[in-house]
Amino acid sequence: MSVTGMRQLGDVWGRAALPAVCALAITAAGLAGCASTAPRFRAADAEGGGNPAGRSGENSRTKGLSGARAVKERPWEDEPLPPVLNRDHLLLEIVSLLGVPYEYGGAGRGGMDCSAFTEAVYGGALRLRLPRSTADQYAEGTEIGRERLRFGDLVFFNTTGESPSHVGIYIEDDLFAHASVSYGVTISSMESSYYRDRFIGARRIVR
Repeated sequence: MSVTGMRQLGDVWGRAALPAVCALAITAAGLAGCASTAPRFRAADAEGGGNPAGRSGENSRTKGLSGARAVKERPWEDEPLPPVLNRDHLLLEIVSLLGVPYEYGGAGRGGMDCSAFTEAVYGGALRLRLPRSTADQYAEGTEIGRERLRFGDLVFFNTTGESPSHVGIYIEDDLFAHASVSYGVTISSMESSYYRDRFIGARRIVR
């Protein structure tokens, strides 16, 4: 992919694209042998999140942090990760699922919901078993504040009036991967008004 193409990806997100994820996406496309049909990143910043009806938040807009501000405000993101939390394996697993459609109750590549996505990524990349439901995943691990999020943490939202009702995996720099109702498996900004207003907490599964 050209530098221009990478910048266009960044424009879609409303901020600079995460280099590691983009590089892995290119690798995955090459391994698949058909770059034109590889999953594309889409900023699902304004849709129904974990709500099967997907009715609210459709006019929200993404507000991303600049790279300089992100580094200044989150220096802990550069701290070494636990050995069991393999960044490359987890990112490759996420990339392999990008574009899978949303299906409430689904748990396969033909369609999956948010908690099935986090379960699949943790199981496939880290060989760690998560509970199936969002509520049960919310009870796992250690509670982490919004200001201390680290790569691989689970992030939770209230998108239906029931708390929690949506879950994703924090990537870094205010981005998280999840299975959204409107876009399927995608990457979104936690700084979008939709997700910023509905964030309820995070859990660290791997310490």
